Amino acid sequence: MVSNLITISHREMRNGRPLVLEEEEWQKVISLRTKEFDLGMPPPFRIAEIRAAIPKHCWVKNPWRSTSYVGRDVAIVFGLVAVAAYINSWVVWPLYWAAQGTMFWALFVLGHDCGHGSFSDSHKLNNVVGHLLHSSILVPYHGWRISHRTHHQNHGNVDKDESWHPLSESVYRSLDTTTMKLRFTFPFPMLAFPLYLWTRSPGKRGSHFNPESDLFGQNDRIDVITSTACWMAMAALLAGLTFIMGPLQMLKFYAIPYLIFVMWLDFVTYLHHHGHDEKLPWYRGKEWSYLRGGLTTLDRDYGWINNIHHDIGTHVIHHLFPQIPHYNLIEATKAAKPVLGKYYREPEKSAPLPFHLLGILLKSLRRDHYVRDTGDVLYYQKDSEL
Repeated sequence: MVSNLITISHREMRNGRPLVLEEEEWQKVISLRTKEFDLGMPPPFRIAEIRAAIPKHCWVKNPWRSTSYVGRDVAIVFGLVAVAAYINSWVVWPLYWAAQGTMFWALFVLGHDCGHGSFSDSHKLNNVVGHLLHSSILVPYHGWRISHRTHHQNHGNVDKDESWHPLSESVYRSLDTTTMKLRFTFPFPMLAFPLYLWTRSPGKRGSHFNPESDLFGQNDRIDVITSTACWMAMAALLAGLTFIMGPLQMLKFYAIPYLIFVMWLDFVTYLHHHGHDEKLPWYRGKEWSYLRGGLTTLDRDYGWINNIHHDIGTHVIHHLFPQIPHYNLIEATKAAKPVLGKYYREPEKSAPLPFHLLGILLKSLRRDHYVRDTGDVLYYQKDSEL
């Protein structure tokens, strides 16, 4: 009788339907509601509940719509080149660099969707478009796609995460003084992506260009060779254009926008996992789960840039369900928020341009330095001597 009363009293509404909780789970719910909220606690819901809250049409991939975004972005890229070449004024060039670097970043995001398979249901179409977009901005498509998959599969795991994961204290203390200071001194961290492609992060070995790297399995070998060959073809094309047009022209038209793109990539990806007012947990061992790791990611508002870079700031749901196309992420997030509750952190509203995020970035670089070598629920520590 008591057991039946417990089961009945443990009913909550999910999508208009009652959800029956076990007694142990109910105690977790009570703890969350009666005590100060702790993001490091296991959530009182499962990933299946989040999935069920998202409308079915949000999962549908429309290749025509996805391709239309590619057409839009490519047209803008060539349009910017034409305008800058026609006007050819030093008043215009800085505006061109900012705009074109942002468009290179937008192309990367679409290639990123190809890597996740959220661009279309066609594996071949995803690979063709992904190679064209990523090679054009000197990213080895398959090499990066595979390492990014590792990031998503292990997000929030101190030992296994691939992108912007914390350094353990022992690895941090082993860095030479110059490397340690550069890693946490603006703007160097925002220029790290090309180095990461070649050498990965401190404490990890391998290269995104080498099929024998620790990043890849034997089944990935042909894919990695293909992407490296495409990268080399693009590098050769750029070298040829430099010979024809001259180094200064290529610096203005391509090299500086490429650096702006790199800064966008590092800036956005870093802030998806750092910089919240409350410290976000990282996990080891049995404390880590795919759900708990995904819930430590952050949504960010980029103002006018949201549409330009395909709502990549809508990141929590993307991390949990990378198969959802970018154009459905906002709707999916709104549907999931009632389930996520306090585990979802509303992003600070941005002005038309997201300059407020620069302060958040600098604050994080000053305080988020390493995590302890021991423990299973971890938070960033600050090196007061840095």
